[in-house]
Amino acid sequence: MTATLIVYSDGASRGNPGPAAAAFIALTEDGKVVQKRTKHLGVKTNNQAEYLALIYAVESVSGLADQLICKMDSQLVVRQLNGQYAVKDPALKTLWERASCLMRTFRKVVFVHVPRTDKRVQEVDKMANQALDKARYSLT
Repeated sequence: MTATLIVYSDGASRGNPGPAAAAFIALTEDGKVVQKRTKHLGVKTNNQAEYLALIYAVESVSGLADQLICKMDSQLVVRQLNGQYAVKDPALKTLWERASCLMRTFRKVVFVHVPRTDKRVQEVDKMANQALDKARYSLT
């Protein structure tokens, strides 16, 4: 088991709500990629997709580390999980509760907002959009 993993996650929605997908990359502290995955989410809002991407990532790396550094470009999700913003939307509240419960399975979890210009954030954004493209073409 690795002590700490750095997880970059992103959710994408085409429309709000619209077809959505999630993507994440999990790395060791020295930059080695441990996991890299995407998932189609059905019809979701952008904020729901952001939460679901984080949840998907955390569930996927469970048992691989005892600490997580979760990095994402959603300032709303980061601030809600850090307790800086209240969660008012009922659908997001359910996802916040699910994410919060998952975080208790780790010794320590840190949420960090990173700009969209971050190299890894751009990579997970591209992965999520490719998953949306793939899902769209598989339906036609």
